[in-house]
Amino acid sequence: MIALIQRVSSASVQIGGEEAGAIGSGILLLLGVQRDDNEEKLQKLLNKVLSYRIFPDDSGRMNLSLTDINAELLVVSQFTLAADTRKGTRPGFSSAAAPDEAERLYDTFCAAAAQRVTTATGRFGADMQVSLTNDGPVTFWLEV
Repeated sequence: MIALIQRVSSASVQIGGEEAGAIGSGILLLLGVQRDDNEEKLQKLLNKVLSYRIFPDDSGRMNLSLTDINAELLVVSQFTLAADTRKGTRPGFSSAAAPDEAERLYDTFCAAAAQRVTTATGRFGADMQVSLTNDGPVTFWLEV
């Protein structure tokens, strides 16, 4: 599993002109599911995202996590994170999970996150427009 996380002041996702999900301060997580991903990797990634210390403490140091500051999470599926870009000028997607399995793991990830923090989502497989105000900017690539 791959997560591209961005610390945001706000973020939202629209589908067909309708807002599907929005958050204030927190993390926008773009989630890519790969062929060999499973529930164990899902839980490991979720724990890492929720405890990753990317928010400033009173001294301005990145020392606090999403759960430490009770911030929000917006999860958006993005299969292109699983792209192989090593050869040529067209990405390959052979390492991405099959759509049915990817959707199952995405839904499971979102449900598990929602049990622990305020969580908004996009819709798996939809054509989405994502808007964000990147805070910092602070962006990290997490992989398990």
